[in-house]
Amino acid sequence: MNSYLTVKDLLQRKHFENIEVVAGKEGLSRLVKWVHVVDVTKIRNLLNGNELILSTGLAWKEDKALFLSVVEQLIESQAAGLCIEIGTYSTFLPEEIIALADEHHFPIILFKQEVPFVEITQDIHTLLINHQYQMISDLESYSQALNKKLLTIEDHNEILHFIQQYLKIQVVTIFSHHEIQFTPKLNEKEQGHLLDIIEKRAIGPASPSVASMPIQLLGDSKAELIIYSRDRAITDFDQLILDRTATALAQFLLRKHYVEEKRRAEESEWLMSWLEGEISEESIHEYLAYHIPAVKPKGAFVCLCKLDPLNQYSNVDLTYFKLYTRTIFEQQGFTLFSIEKRDSLIFIFLNKRNSTTWKQRIREGIEKLVQQDLKIGKHKSKLVLGIGKYVEDLTNLNLSYQTAIETIRIQNRCGQQEISHFYDDLHIYRLISHLNRHLDLNEIVQEYLEPVICYDKKYNGKLMETLKTYLACNGSKQETAKRLYVVRQTLYHRIEKLEKLLGSDFMNHEKRLAIEFMLHSYEFLLSSKQGKWAEQETL
Repeated sequence: MNSYLTVKDLLQRKHFENIEVVAGKEGLSRLVKWVHVVDVTKIRNLLNGNELILSTGLAWKEDKALFLSVVEQLIESQAAGLCIEIGTYSTFLPEEIIALADEHHFPIILFKQEVPFVEITQDIHTLLINHQYQMISDLESYSQALNKKLLTIEDHNEILHFIQQYLKIQVVTIFSHHEIQFTPKLNEKEQGHLLDIIEKRAIGPASPSVASMPIQLLGDSKAELIIYSRDRAITDFDQLILDRTATALAQFLLRKHYVEEKRRAEESEWLMSWLEGEISEESIHEYLAYHIPAVKPKGAFVCLCKLDPLNQYSNVDLTYFKLYTRTIFEQQGFTLFSIEKRDSLIFIFLNKRNSTTWKQRIREGIEKLVQQDLKIGKHKSKLVLGIGKYVEDLTNLNLSYQTAIETIRIQNRCGQQEISHFYDDLHIYRLISHLNRHLDLNEIVQEYLEPVICYDKKYNGKLMETLKTYLACNGSKQETAKRLYVVRQTLYHRIEKLEKLLGSDFMNHEKRLAIEFMLHSYEFLLSSKQGKWAEQETL
């Protein structure tokens, strides 16, 4: 039994032996959901659509304008067709009516002899009710077959082929990452035509030949499942089959998502154990031999990528970023493993080339990332990278991980563009960070720089800036004045003031080294908003 009944199907029933289809022959495929006997002229609000109308024509007897109005209302109401008993009350069908019906593919059928409308309605209604019971049975059988498939299938395409073969219609799946899949496949021209129909349906009146259902997964829409028929309207049965199939697809994707998450969690757990120094050398080599058998690493290091905690990143966003990063650095001679941890991405870099060039190759890769003006999701992302120590022994990867964390910590506190991505290049900041964790660095900075800090605050001076520039220029007054954009007389005055506050020997070798170190320490504390002077400055 078909999943729908058409006007053409009903014309094969009893009492329709002696008829003539006088108009709208191209509409015989219209669906029929019910049969009504109508002999009134105002019927627009009495119909729900897809009704086959039986009439004697009494209501518009010999009134062509009224007859035309009735047919217009039936077409407007999406009726399935009109059956008229010719003879008793109606003896002709005007040409205007025939033209209107042909234009809208609206079937008009004439009974050439008197027929019992009661028997017709009883017969067709019984058929429709039995058909509904059959549809329920078919739907249950479909659902059971689909559930059995879910136990064994490995690919969602099997579900799409199943519904396509069952309904014999075109299936389109639009995924949330904009991938579009056609089942069965169509050529480029057919794809464009179908997508136009779907798009027009989304912004305009619904097309009777298209139906769609979202595929929800954990409250998020992962895809839209669409069915389309060229030859007929979508039926209620089609809609029910579509709903069952969308549910099955959601269950399959959830199962796949769970398996993938479990695998990813197990892999992340193992990698984190490696980063924490808990994996033996033998286990590391076994793991690498299984996942990347062709790679013989000559060393490794860890790179932390800090993400903005205020931004929301989807799995698709992070996956795209990881794939893009992997592609760039593989070209530079590295193999990457990645882990997501709170607001960070952790990359393990395995070096496949000469270890003497690893840092230069990383710099080139970072430059490519920066040049691409990379975005993660909707937001432009500034790359905050911390690259730990390079280790040749893979069991020492935890040392690289800890130094990568320290690099990010120093970058956060210093907040300076020139701070390097590499732990090896931080030099003095590593020492400052270490001292800050174990000593009262404020007190030491105060001992050396308090007079200058207090002077600048009291007189809105620029002695700190002058001191830093003077030391950076190795005591060259000409170069210092040039960098500060001041005349020499102004610079001499400032240097005299510094000698009074710091002592005339502040440029002597050992004291100068100490002051330079304290200047870096002060900036470190100031940037991280630590220390009483930093708090005062920010106030």
